[in-house]
Amino acid sequence: MLAATVSSKAPSVSSSERPAGGKTQQPSASNHCDDIFIRTSWADAAVALAQIDKGKATGERAALWLRARLQSQLFQLGCFLHRHAGKVLFVGVLVLATFCVGLKSAKVHTRVDQLWVEEGGRLARELQYTRAALGEADSSTHQLVIQTPRHPQASLLHPAALLSHLDVVKAAASVTVQLFDITWRLKDMCYSPGIPNFDVHYIDQIFENIIPCAIITPLDCFWEGAKLLGPDYPVNIPGVGSKVRWTNLNPQTLIQHMKSFSLAFPFATLEDYLKRAGISSGYQEKPCLDPSDPECPSTAPNKLSGQLPDIGAELTGGCYGFAAKYMHWPEDLVVGGATRNKTGHIQRAHALQTVIQLMGEREMFDFWSDTYKVHHVEWTQEKAAQVLETWQRRFSEEVRRHLTSDNSTSPYKVYAFSTATLNDILSQFSELSVVKVVIGYIVMLVYAGVSLLRWHDPVHSQAAVGLAGVVLVSITVAAGLGFCALLGIAFNASTTQIVPFLALGLGVDDLFLMTNTYAEQEGSHSQYSPDEQTGVVLKRTGLSILLTSLSNMCTFFAAAIIPIPALRVFSLQAAVLVLFNLGCTLLVFPAVVSLDLRRRHSGRVDLLCCCLPGGPTGSEWPCCTLPHVPSGHLVPVAHRRRGQVMPEPAKKLQAITRALPPDRQQTVTVLAPQECWVGSTRELLTVDNERGQGAVGGCGGHHIMHECWSWSLRKLAATHYAPLITKSPVKVVSMVILVVILAGSVWGITKVTDGLDLTDIVPQNTDEHAFLSAQGQYFGFYNMYAVTEGDFEYPTNQKLLYEYHEAFMRVPNIIKNDDGGLPEFWLSLYRDWLIGLQKAFDRDWSRGSITQERWFPNASDEGILAYKLLVQTGHVDNPIDKSLITQVRLVDGDGIINPKAFYNYLSAWASNDALAYGASRANLRPEPRPWYHAAEDFELKIPKSAPLVYTQLPFYLHGLGETQHITHLIAQVRSLCQKFEERGLPNFPSGIPFLFWEQYLGLRQSLGLALLCALSAVFLVVSVLLLNLWAATLVVLALAAMVIQLLGVMGVLGIKLSAVPAVLLIVAVGIGVHFTIHICLGFVTSIGCRDRRTHLALEHMFAPVTHGALTTLLGIIMLAFSEFDFIVRYFFYVLLALVVVGLITGLVFFPVLLSLIGPAAEVIPYEFPDRISTPSPPPSPVQARVGSCRVGKAPPPPRRGHSGIQCNRLHAEPSLTTITEEANSWHSTHEIVVQPEVVVETTTYGTPQNASTGGSGTSHASTSASPMSGSQSHVTTKVTATAHVKVEVHTPLPGTVEHDLGSSSCSNKSHSSLRRDSSSGSEHDSSSDNNSGKHGGGIAPS
Repeated sequence: MLAATVSSKAPSVSSSERPAGGKTQQPSASNHCDDIFIRTSWADAAVALAQIDKGKATGERAALWLRARLQSQLFQLGCFLHRHAGKVLFVGVLVLATFCVGLKSAKVHTRVDQLWVEEGGRLARELQYTRAALGEADSSTHQLVIQTPRHPQASLLHPAALLSHLDVVKAAASVTVQLFDITWRLKDMCYSPGIPNFDVHYIDQIFENIIPCAIITPLDCFWEGAKLLGPDYPVNIPGVGSKVRWTNLNPQTLIQHMKSFSLAFPFATLEDYLKRAGISSGYQEKPCLDPSDPECPSTAPNKLSGQLPDIGAELTGGCYGFAAKYMHWPEDLVVGGATRNKTGHIQRAHALQTVIQLMGEREMFDFWSDTYKVHHVEWTQEKAAQVLETWQRRFSEEVRRHLTSDNSTSPYKVYAFSTATLNDILSQFSELSVVKVVIGYIVMLVYAGVSLLRWHDPVHSQAAVGLAGVVLVSITVAAGLGFCALLGIAFNASTTQIVPFLALGLGVDDLFLMTNTYAEQEGSHSQYSPDEQTGVVLKRTGLSILLTSLSNMCTFFAAAIIPIPALRVFSLQAAVLVLFNLGCTLLVFPAVVSLDLRRRHSGRVDLLCCCLPGGPTGSEWPCCTLPHVPSGHLVPVAHRRRGQVMPEPAKKLQAITRALPPDRQQTVTVLAPQECWVGSTRELLTVDNERGQGAVGGCGGHHIMHECWSWSLRKLAATHYAPLITKSPVKVVSMVILVVILAGSVWGITKVTDGLDLTDIVPQNTDEHAFLSAQGQYFGFYNMYAVTEGDFEYPTNQKLLYEYHEAFMRVPNIIKNDDGGLPEFWLSLYRDWLIGLQKAFDRDWSRGSITQERWFPNASDEGILAYKLLVQTGHVDNPIDKSLITQVRLVDGDGIINPKAFYNYLSAWASNDALAYGASRANLRPEPRPWYHAAEDFELKIPKSAPLVYTQLPFYLHGLGETQHITHLIAQVRSLCQKFEERGLPNFPSGIPFLFWEQYLGLRQSLGLALLCALSAVFLVVSVLLLNLWAATLVVLALAAMVIQLLGVMGVLGIKLSAVPAVLLIVAVGIGVHFTIHICLGFVTSIGCRDRRTHLALEHMFAPVTHGALTTLLGIIMLAFSEFDFIVRYFFYVLLALVVVGLITGLVFFPVLLSLIGPAAEVIPYEFPDRISTPSPPPSPVQARVGSCRVGKAPPPPRRGHSGIQCNRLHAEPSLTTITEEANSWHSTHEIVVQPEVVVETTTYGTPQNASTGGSGTSHASTSASPMSGSQSHVTTKVTATAHVKVEVHTPLPGTVEHDLGSSSCSNKSHSSLRRDSSSGSEHDSSSDNNSGKHGGGIAPS
């Protein structure tokens, strides 16, 4: 072996420092603080696997084998990315930008059924059935107005409050909108009771103008209610006058007056029609709120007395509209917050409500189709929807204007609300706040730049890497969302309000982990050539990034189990973004790191590196000058090892001895060019991680070592936190606190209730929020329908329909009529109409006005109509049979309509009793065929309607202010419907409560299943990648504890459990992995006892975990400024609690748990308890000789960014006693580093050889070896080398060469015992003998 050493102050090893017994001298303790010694499987799993294969350690061989293969692939990937950094970055950004284009095709869902109805579930099928039957999901809309007192305790039961209510509603109802060159008013779009067709044009015109909109209002208890009915333009009735309004209209008096004109008009039919509808004197006999009103009729009970009415008594029992039989408004519908006396009379009330019933968009489209009003426009359902929404917005604006104008003087508050308002809120809720997104990303940029900036070390600062990483993540988030749009995944409120911020926080987490490792590895980078450093960074961080990203993806996909579209979309989009972030982190960001490495080696400053060169000393910014440092305080060179700074000679040169071809018997020793030293200015000014000392005289005095004063998370963890957390008393206290917290969390879980109030999704301090608050507090009013479907024979199962309707009597939240029963539905109204006709026929039959063959002129219109109905057979081929007159009745004694002619009768009822049909709100589909009766028409055939496939039974609900009340109602109604489904009646309930709140029936079961799947997914990912079941179990237990704590926090904060917190609870599993898996990985990959491994894990991962928590917090911080309380309470609060809980669990409870019952280390050395044995250096590849390393030639200038790459790599642990023999070969060539860092090439042959060197140096080597045998597991080679080396320098050295490098001689005899394992490599043991051999060397400057 040949070696040459040139140094002014070469360190020597005394005999006392050499181990006794002839054992190999181990490297100094400082070297053993490197990651390869104490975190072997994390730094290089292949080395750890070799230790096990050599019998020097035990451990998890399978896990290490898998890790080594993964690290090898990651290392090769990193090297590839380094070689093609610019190309990779360009292509990566280009691909991401291409995906961003997909955002143009994004679809935004804002409808309630699109957001909250389970896809493919029962409710979705029901809505689809309704939409197919009616053409829309909801056949009607409502415009609501609520009035409350300004003082919460005041009562509204006085005339002034009702008159104020009248003014607001009247003003709002009179608004018009101009669309499509048409003026639209309330009468054009409201629900109005139907009227029969009398086939007299001017009569039909009078009824069309006089029949008002259906308005549910407490004003209908008083004469003033007529002022809301209009008409807008007074009706001109011949013989009566031209100023007929409902305020002065008495229908009965009007009919009697018109009879006196002897007109040819069926007044009897009209009178019967009005009687059946309950239209009598109109509003003329109702009390006046203001008896002094000139228009108050004299027939009003308090007109003459002038006394104010008893408001509470009048409102008790509800109010009646102009058609009393069909328009009864229960008091719970119009009066809220009522207080009653012993007799049930209302004494106080805190709210009044008016409901204006409007058509649905499909109904309005059908109503105006083929009419003159819209003949000049292409009338569509979309235009009808636009008219409805525009008018509703105008209505709400008018109410708001009225409230604003009287804000200072009015003692009342009035709020309006409509379905259009709700849709507007959801649309606004789904709008992306560009300003907030920009601010959030700028905050993240500032944090990344400041946290990675080094003011006193501009070359090694990482601010540019951090800024580039945040920008890259931003582009990745946009690209991921664009990819989701291309996949057809619709956007919604959660996408626009939450995902951009959450994805940013999660994406930057991995970048900080990589930059942290990059900084650590750079501190000891002399072990690696520049083109390997990116590969090493990716090799060390790749597993952690894969663990967290795969766990996040699995938990997001598990969250998609919850079948709520808005949250399923949220989960899928978040999973896609995590996948994009993973690809960006592993494939694109390393290219940024490689470019930064090139910047460092070129000596350029961090920011604006293309514009600014490095400072004069390489350690200051060009625009600023650091304080002067006295020369006595500065040590020129310090070689940094992990854990300490080793002082080295002031001037250092390196020599390289090479064997010369062709026979490699001659050697030459040359000075290595200075460019071959792989180092940086960071080694001049570095901080000792153990003692905080640097090369500049410690931390005292005036010097430029700013890092000595800086606060470091890693230093905090290593010197203070980790030693504290591993103390036994702290462990006990921590476990006690954990048990207490978990117990408190379980108590908090019992306080968590289900629910999502509508007020939560509406911005606070708005009229809509105030309306929903009052509506939930005082009314809890909703519509619902019991829907019956097709595939059911209605004519023969009428009794089942009556039983079905009667069963709803037992639902307590359904509003009953003033008799305590249910309001009538379409079949009962249909039956009552037929019973009335049957009675008229019987009268005419008994009088002889009708016979079996014909009727006479004195027969009544009702009797004639009954005759026409009775002769219907129900058969298309034989529709008429007059013999049925005496054989059948329209309705039998059991109240069953004649089944055979059921659909013939239905055609007649829907057309000739239009008011009852309209009041039933049955929405029969297919619609009954029109047929209008005329007494003078002798045609007996009545068209038969198609069999029914859709009918509605309407109900009003009240007392549903709390979610538990609504879910109880839903469960009760669903159970009722299921019973009749089993009896053969296909049916389902419909309405807002089922649309919004049915999700809560199975929410807890879905949440439990999703959590189980998420935890199982994490367990599977950790088990597969770590091959450690106990570690995976502890991680899952920690995540489960986090979920329990988060649920407890929700209970304490009063956050109700809905689909949103449910998804966040599942997401907590994925995010919690960031707080636990890094610590767990650091623990199992460290060497030593549990306390030591906990200490090392915290020292290594404390900073990345903390940075990850801070970046996640910064990512969601903008949510706190949302105007939607829903966003703040259900997203920001829950995510903030998640970050806090995760940080405490990951940095306090989980490390303590690991120190107590943590899994075994992956590598357990036999020789040393806290580190592995010194590994053998790997064989160095034979490198091409470069002209810069030959004698007498000056080194050529290196290419920019590639200095040092062409030079031989210098090993971190030089030793003359370490020789590695290539497998299956007796001939090996190696380069090894000899103290102080001298590269030597040796050649060993299988037989003793004598070699001589040129110049004055000679070398003699003798080798004896036992023959290699396949059955022999070890080969021992003894090498004795004596060298006399003389180094001549033929080229003048720069001025840095010291002239006092005297010559020295020493004698060294080395006996090396080499044991070769046939399967895994080689192990080296050596001893030194000073009694043989000589070594001398000198330098003579020329």
